[in-house]
Amino acid sequence: MSKQKFVLEAAARSSAGKGASRRLRRKAGVIPAILYGGEKAPANISISHKDLAYVLENEAFFTSIVTLNVDGVAENAIIKDLQRHPAQPRLLHADFQRVFDDRPLHIKVPLHFQNEAIAPGVKQGGVVSHIMTELEISCLPKHLPTYIEIDIAHLGLGHSMHISDLKLPEGVHSVSLGHGPAGDLAVVSIKMIKKGSDDAPAAGAEGAAASGKAAPAKAAPAKAAAAKAPAKAPAKK
Repeated sequence: MSKQKFVLEAAARSSAGKGASRRLRRKAGVIPAILYGGEKAPANISISHKDLAYVLENEAFFTSIVTLNVDGVAENAIIKDLQRHPAQPRLLHADFQRVFDDRPLHIKVPLHFQNEAIAPGVKQGGVVSHIMTELEISCLPKHLPTYIEIDIAHLGLGHSMHISDLKLPEGVHSVSLGHGPAGDLAVVSIKMIKKGSDDAPAAGAEGAAASGKAAPAKAAPAKAAAAKAPAKAPAKK
């Protein structure tokens, strides 16, 4: 798959801290960010809000090597964190990590599921359950995929695919599988649609019959038993 190139213009900023960030945001269309990683010291930078918001609309941006031109000096990086305003469509802060050609990346990439409609399990009345929607991978920058395709055209009813079943691109490794068999998590499955509560087995005798056990007899209410007892003990003669 061809990789889309992303370039962002940035400027170095000498001031840091919450107060400085608030003052920077007051400037029209500028947000604070940080660039870190490697032997270089972390760099406080600022980026155009409009430019960053535009590239964020593209899913591929989150799994692409971004060229940051910091005062004219190009640095390769990936976006690692993004802070948004909780109530307004505004970006507040962005974190970028430097990328080096000879150092592996650890990053989460989205999963794209293919051929769901023709899967045997779906044709039998099942529904596809996306247990995972992204996968954490390790790879060199040159092998970084935009996303990972998962073909489930063969998946039957009641069956599932695990991480070890995926065909990962060249040079791409699952971080979870590196932890051993326990890391071989389920990714997708096809299950039968659960019936509503009206169709569920009834409790009591019917439920017990379904399980092959007799329903226990109901005990008489304690209050009713007490009502039948004499109110007072007979007087002693």
